[in-house]
Amino acid sequence: MSAVLHLEQVTRVHGEGDTAVHALRSVSFSAHAGELVAVMGPSGSGKSTLLTLAGGLDRPTSGTVAVEGVDLGSLPPAELARMRRTSLGYVFQDFNLIPALTAAENVALPRELDGERARAARRHALAALEEVGIPELADRFPDEMSGGQQQRVAIARAIVGERRLVLADEPTGALDTETGEEILRLLRARCDAGAAGVLVTHEARHAAWADRVVFLRDGVVVDETGSSPVDALLDQEAAR
Repeated sequence: MSAVLHLEQVTRVHGEGDTAVHALRSVSFSAHAGELVAVMGPSGSGKSTLLTLAGGLDRPTSGTVAVEGVDLGSLPPAELARMRRTSLGYVFQDFNLIPALTAAENVALPRELDGERARAARRHALAALEEVGIPELADRFPDEMSGGQQQRVAIARAIVGERRLVLADEPTGALDTETGEEILRLLRARCDAGAAGVLVTHEARHAAWADRVVFLRDGVVVDETGSSPVDALLDQEAAR
């Protein structure tokens, strides 16, 4: 099975000389269609760096990051931006919704930026809001919604259209336990429908939703498990 996302020997260094920080060191990583992969590790291990590289928000110092076989590093800025609007969905911990836009307008924005007519973009946005269970909030502004509702809007924006890769950076960090579980259920359902997903998390109960768990430490993949990921995590924690 070909990977939707593939990192090959990726290194990311911030700064130079004695002050250089190696955020990732020769990391190889893949996520396939229908698969949700959890990325775990202590603070500063490189989790968020991996996700920003996977989403085309940063470029590696060396190595390649490919989405559906396309090397993101080979794309000019305009083409990279287009791929982020059409193939990649990014869910941020702090939602990143535009306050002056309604839920439907926030979700439709990537489609409109890609040249889709407003009416068609709204139709796709409403379908995405329906998928995440909040169609009745289409015309509300972010400050009229709870944190969980805002995160659902953010997920709808990340999956609108035919997004093949959904990236989520601690998407439940600002939410209560019950709402967080609902958000993870939505991500799991999207992957079950055929997308590839990558979830950065520090909680074992969230990793329970994943098919695989990849562990990072000091910018290096130190372990990976595909079965009973939570049990494996607890065993690792107990061994430290």
